[in-house]
Amino acid sequence: MTLGMGDYITAGNAIDPRPILIVTGLVQEARIAAGPGMAVICSSSSPTQLRALLTVVDPQTIRGVISFGVAGGLDPSLRSGDVVVATEVLSGDARWGAGLSLSDDLIDKLTSGRRRVVRGSLAGAEEVVTGSSCKAALHSETGAFAVDMESHIAAAYAAEVGLPFAAVRVISDPAHRALPAIARAAIKPNGQIDLAAVLRGIVRNPATLHALVSTGIDFNRALRSLRGCRDFLIGTELVDSEALVAETI
Repeated sequence: MTLGMGDYITAGNAIDPRPILIVTGLVQEARIAAGPGMAVICSSSSPTQLRALLTVVDPQTIRGVISFGVAGGLDPSLRSGDVVVATEVLSGDARWGAGLSLSDDLIDKLTSGRRRVVRGSLAGAEEVVTGSSCKAALHSETGAFAVDMESHIAAAYAAEVGLPFAAVRVISDPAHRALPAIARAAIKPNGQIDLAAVLRGIVRNPATLHALVSTGIDFNRALRSLRGCRDFLIGTELVDSEALVAETI
């Protein structure tokens, strides 16, 4: 799924008409990111599909890559709606640097209201990390603030083709919250939520309703915060790609 391409003027005096590639996992994230200067792709929360989408992206037609969307919290101090600006992305033995140059005015916008912004590492995963114990183990192992299924793939692509990379992720499910199975199974191939599947799951197991409602509240709070990060994309200045090469530990 690809949304929104258009001309874009870079920060400073240089003009670069190429858009930034915005990598998302859900259609809600893609809709928030879409607009002038953005070429948005949506993986539908499928790492396999994301890798396939990236194989047809011509790196000569874009000027940078940003992973943008929600994430699972790993740091127990983070709450839903908090924003993580990645300093690096970790996956297995690989790590990729993430660079952004932000003006004080832009940081002020991001931190306005009740939005908290932190800088830290992101962990990449091939599957949804669901249980609180699994999140705690991943946090202990990596020290990462949050986890998602797109950032490591986007970072690897950017490093491979020599493009600058950044990641902005908003906490949806905090570290203490376990995602109910019904929520994980309700994502359609196009990235939308299958409401019929959700209702069927509730009918089969009414006890899941409370957990599902709590998850929904957190998710909606994260989306509201993500909308507030839209200016972040517009005001982003990506650093030189030479500093963003994958390393193996």
